[in-house]
Amino acid sequence: MVQVVLPNDTNPLGNVLGGRVMHWIDLVGAIVAYRHCHLPVVTASMERLDFHHPIRLGQIAILKAFLIYVGRTSMEVMVEVYTDDPPTGTRKSTSTARITYVAIDAKGRPTLVPALRVVTEEERRRFDDAKRRREAEGRA
Repeated sequence: MVQVVLPNDTNPLGNVLGGRVMHWIDLVGAIVAYRHCHLPVVTASMERLDFHHPIRLGQIAILKAFLIYVGRTSMEVMVEVYTDDPPTGTRKSTSTARITYVAIDAKGRPTLVPALRVVTEEERRRFDDAKRRREAEGRA
């Protein structure tokens, strides 16, 4: 997902508001979860959100999201946010987040989702890390 940073996205210092970045992260994460299960999804938790670098007025925010874990009814999505400065061509990591979404049925109850097909070693590592983390938290 790509966003152009406009004045209404920023604070008086010209940086994107943290809440705006959170909104973009939640949107792109929900799209990834929805495309996986083809069912309505709700945000269950945002376990981690780190801001590494500000995104400035006039820059382009680039959000990359991908599934890292799928349980019975839930899906964990990793979102990486970058800033792209068009005049210089410089790209920097600005934020990372992990969000859990739950698929729901027509009555708003959690419903089963398809398993995640893990293909690459990197996908397997992310899946195993997420599974261990969830087990340690009592959420597996």
